[in-house]
Amino acid sequence: MGQLHVFFFPMMAHGHMIPTLDIAKLFAARGVKSTIITTPLNVHYFQKSVERTNQLGFEMGIKTIKFPAAAAGLPEGCESVDQITSDDMIPNFFKATTILQDPLERILDEVQPDCIVADMFFPWATEAAAKFGIPRLVFHGTSFFALCASENLRLYKPHREVTSDDESFLVPDLPHQIKLTKMQLPEHERSEFETDFARMFVRMKESELLSYGVIVNSFYELETDVGALKWKIRTTSGGVTREQIGKAVRCVMVGKEAEEMRNRAKEFKEMAKKAVEDVSSGVMREQIGKAVQHVMVGKDAEEMRNRAKEFKEVTKKAVEEGGSSHTNLNNLIHELSSYQA
Repeated sequence: MGQLHVFFFPMMAHGHMIPTLDIAKLFAARGVKSTIITTPLNVHYFQKSVERTNQLGFEMGIKTIKFPAAAAGLPEGCESVDQITSDDMIPNFFKATTILQDPLERILDEVQPDCIVADMFFPWATEAAAKFGIPRLVFHGTSFFALCASENLRLYKPHREVTSDDESFLVPDLPHQIKLTKMQLPEHERSEFETDFARMFVRMKESELLSYGVIVNSFYELETDVGALKWKIRTTSGGVTREQIGKAVRCVMVGKEAEEMRNRAKEFKEMAKKAVEDVSSGVMREQIGKAVQHVMVGKDAEEMRNRAKEFKEVTKKAVEEGGSSHTNLNNLIHELSSYQA
């Protein structure tokens, strides 16, 4: 049995590329050859970090596939969701991602990795992996709570029972009472009609059911109650609805290093400070100033800082040897190695 080789294919958006890179580095640090799949204009987001990882004696690489901007009706050079300047371009961007299946399959055929961790927004990646007999893991950039809540909203549609946008409803099958209003839901969930985006979410959920498992950017101690849930997933096959009920579809919470959390907190503080300095409107300046003051000064701020310190310690333990995330990741790598054998 040779070295395990895993592809990591994130959605082209900062909120997806950065955590996927973090997780790829965690795999590499455990002896896994980790390769990032991305488009040419997104390479620079990964390059320096990949080089540093290799300098530490681990093995990481980058492979690129051409992003079909023009074929999807996007301007040349638009290779990231963050570059979209109009909501009208969003469907075009997702159309472009579906065209990536063929070039991804060519790389899979050429390199023949042992596994692919592909973003939740690439439901077709499960089919692509199956063609080459390798497992596909779905990457969720949000929490396990968000994953479960979203699935329960899709299954039970409690928002269809309220009579106004302001009336609250209970999200079913969660360990705590979580109430929302229609206006707090994404537009595709609020719509009375089945939109293209809603249909894509159905494909995403069906893809998860057929995939090898799910990686969530979280850690068990952060979501203990939710992590213990039984997760119901319903799909339709030949007009017959079936439910699989069990522990969540091999859901691995891998977590992130506490140092990363501290760095991101510092970045947010600097961004907030700059936002206050840059806003020209006196009213907006005052509103943003009050918001920043709320999280930095006073009783509420002290409570938030104390809570953050508690989570920092819990996070450190989770990623240390014997911690939940450390153990989860080791178990997953061992399982993938067994699959390889």
